[in-house]
Amino acid sequence: MSRSDQSLPSLGAIIRKQRELAALPMRQFAAAVGISNPYLSQIERGLRAPSDAVLNAIAESLKTTADSLYAEAGFVEPDDTSPDAGVLHAIEAAEELTTPQRRALAEIYRAFVDANAVRRARSAARS
Repeated sequence: MSRSDQSLPSLGAIIRKQRELAALPMRQFAAAVGISNPYLSQIERGLRAPSDAVLNAIAESLKTTADSLYAEAGFVEPDDTSPDAGVLHAIEAAEELTTPQRRALAEIYRAFVDANAVRRARSAARS
C-alpha cells in the first residue's frame, strides 16, 4: 500500500479519529500532549506536520505508537512477514503495560536481536 493511495486517511485525520474515539476534547488532549489547542487543530486538519517529539507525545496520550499512526496513514508498510512481527505485535497489544514500557520493551527486544546478528556475523567471519 503506498502513500499515494487516496483511500488512506491523513495522519491528522487519524489523530482526530483516535482522539474522538477516546472521547477527549481537543483542549484537554492538547494540554495532555503539551501543545497548544491551535497547533493540535492545525495537525488534525493536515495544515502542519507534527515533529517526532510531538507525534510521540500524541501517540503516548492515545495509548499507541508513532509507528502505528504512521502505518495507519500509509507512510510505512507494516512488516508482518518478519520473524519479529509476532513478538513486536504482542508487545504492542500488551494493554497491561504503559506506552513507555511497551516502547522500551520493543527497543530492548530489537537490541537483543541486533546484538545476536552481530555476534553470528563475527562468528561466521572467524570461521
